[in-house]
Amino acid sequence: MTIPTVEEVAANLILSGISEADRSLIQSKIEAAVAYAEGYQHLKEGYYTAEDATMTANTKNAIIMLASHYYESRDGSTGGFFADSVSAGKAAMETVDKLLQLDRDWAV
Repeated sequence: MTIPTVEEVAANLILSGISEADRSLIQSKIEAAVAYAEGYQHLKEGYYTAEDATMTANTKNAIIMLASHYYESRDGSTGGFFADSVSAGKAAMETVDKLLQLDRDWAV
């Protein structure tokens, strides 16, 4: 599996006909989500962008969810479009972390 595309994240956000500005913004959110996943899973920076990198469905879904969360809560004060509470943001991050734990490198 490869890194999620802008189209996959846009579909998760229920966006159609995205502008170039939104495309660029979503791409930056994907890059941030990939970096978060690599750090959380104790992988070296750039692991998922290497040519021979593999990504499980769990990690791919976590990155899509996280990139969507970053896009929806750009001001940092809400959990996104459907939830206007900070606890919704916490719940989103807990879900992402649980998905990423499944592929975490637990070696010390």
